[in-house]
Amino acid sequence: MAKILVFNNDTDRMETYYRGESEPMPYNTNGTLKVREFRGSSNSNILWTTKRTMQSWNSQRYIFGGPIPVGFAFKRPYEGRASEIRVNIMRVFLLMLARL
Repeated sequence: MAKILVFNNDTDRMETYYRGESEPMPYNTNGTLKVREFRGSSNSNILWTTKRTMQSWNSQRYIFGGPIPVGFAFKRPYEGRASEIRVNIMRVFLLMLARL
């Protein structure tokens, strides 16, 4: 069971959710991003994100039209080797967030 902290940009408050590995992330549409995918290979039981990030994921997943492999996209920098792929994924994801 993971403790998920979500900053709700609409209310300027943190929200706390408890979800199993196979359950969808909060604010995730149609269960396209499970907690296990969001966690990746992190060993942390506490995960955090923002509502806007999840909404951005939903819109990009809709535009892409199929499953999006997330791999290391949400991994903390100190959890494993830094790779060029992970850095590029994060750059693209941050650019998507900047457009909201």
